[in-house]
Amino acid sequence: MKRELHFILRRVCLLIAMFLLALAPARLFPEPPAAATAAFNSYIGGVEARLAREHASAGSILAPVDLARVRQGELVIEDLKPARSKDLDGALLQDWRGTAFVPGAKAADFERVMKDFAAFPRNFSPQILQTSAVTKPDDQYQVAMRVRQKHIITVVLDMDYDTKFVRLDRDGAARGYSISRSTRVAEVDGAGTPQERVLPSNEDHGYLWRINNYWTYEERDGGLYIQIESVTLSRSAPAGLGWAVKPFIQSVPRESLEFTLRSVSAKLRT
Repeated sequence: MKRELHFILRRVCLLIAMFLLALAPARLFPEPPAAATAAFNSYIGGVEARLAREHASAGSILAPVDLARVRQGELVIEDLKPARSKDLDGALLQDWRGTAFVPGAKAADFERVMKDFAAFPRNFSPQILQTSAVTKPDDQYQVAMRVRQKHIITVVLDMDYDTKFVRLDRDGAARGYSISRSTRVAEVDGAGTPQERVLPSNEDHGYLWRINNYWTYEERDGGLYIQIESVTLSRSAPAGLGWAVKPFIQSVPRESLEFTLRSVSAKLRT
């Protein structure tokens, strides 16, 4: 009984906190501070340098992970915990990585699924609502999508990405990677209503400022290993609401990454 009461009280407090957060004046959450943007860009530089080294490996190009657990069907989700996130005033930097194994799947299957941008609203429902893409040379794409995140409150975001795919087939093994860097993230107010509008930067609540996604895939052991790393920058919890709001803010990137990984795995099994 005490545990149930404790859960109910925490739920009520979280609902109140999120309600207050949604009503907070937008001027409290402007564009990310310059220091936070610089820290994000610096951190991304380190991530991409590490990935370049991994992708140049003569052996597996995956980041180190317990492949035995992955082959048994477990989704291995890792919080890479950027140390510099603690030093960002008003911002939160997160880095999550997830790995899965799909028996019988091929690298070509993964590429087909990930390049079929028109099917994203179906393959990644209910998170992705709309997508469009412009094909560029050298397997590059400019992708626009509308994303809905629902965690007590519902947030709709318009996102633009520069995405590229690279095949790294070596010694008869099919493998490769993709890089998606966000170029714009904008909050949409009143999505789907006559009052819909994209909020200008000075009104955006800062639920998400930046997001880069990095996929690595490798065909072996009778199937396909797929690994995604997602680096995000968002506002941190406002003073006085951190105890309730911080878990919400921290959970969204992780849950989104896990949802994406599960959705791709499921699609590859069909």
